[in-house]
Amino acid sequence: MRAFEDPSSPAYARWTGAFYLLIAVAGGFSILYVPGALNVEGDPTATFANIARQRGLFHAGLVGDVVMMTAEVLVSVMLFFMFRPVNATLSLAASYARLMMVAVMAAMLFFHAGALALADGTAPLGSFSMAQRLELAGLMRQVHDAGVWIWQIFFCLHLLLLGTLVACSGLYPRLIGIGLIVGGTGYLVDSVQMFAFPDTTALEALKIGLLLIVTLAEIGFALWLLVRGPCTAAPIAPKGDPSTQGAMAGGPFSAETKTTDLILS
Repeated sequence: MRAFEDPSSPAYARWTGAFYLLIAVAGGFSILYVPGALNVEGDPTATFANIARQRGLFHAGLVGDVVMMTAEVLVSVMLFFMFRPVNATLSLAASYARLMMVAVMAAMLFFHAGALALADGTAPLGSFSMAQRLELAGLMRQVHDAGVWIWQIFFCLHLLLLGTLVACSGLYPRLIGIGLIVGGTGYLVDSVQMFAFPDTTALEALKIGLLLIVTLAEIGFALWLLVRGPCTAAPIAPKGDPSTQGAMAGGPFSAETKTTDLILS
């Protein structure tokens, strides 16, 4: 527990980096691998047939979602305390934006569960044929997927604020902060493209490039936290601190004392 007491300590940074990497691993599994293995584009019947055959993989994806969201909450709070000395307002706003993303992700799981209940027949809808159940389950899946467009907007805002804090802090490489700012816009581009311009190839290429940048920046930031931690700098005495006045070389009191000693001698 002592590692969580001092947000400026290397131990605190290491824990934050470890949770950040846990998000990358759990999220990569549940958001990318599992849907890629189970979903069949434009064919809900085939998709739910895959889920029925690989129910263990489907449930593992749900566990990955829960692990990722739990780590997201911890990282949101820890990053707030790490960067509060840099700018308290921006740090709090970044934390809220990331927590809003987690809230949307959690809400998306309700549609996931509803789609599964419709597809496997556990939902009490006796007047619906199996074909109608599958169509309604496919709609639930589409609503679930649309949630991605929403949480990406909050995550884009978070990355813009976090990148600004990293770049201005002097505690971490400025290049990482710039990468978070520039690459983070890829999530917004993805949401706009999928919602309004799904067939625009230029946006697709731009999105891929930006998301590659932000992925490298986030992984680099997590590894920097885990391995290196914040850069240390010499402490700056508070302005007007009486303990430092008169002790500085060339200060008015020390100069006056030296002059008096010379006259008396």
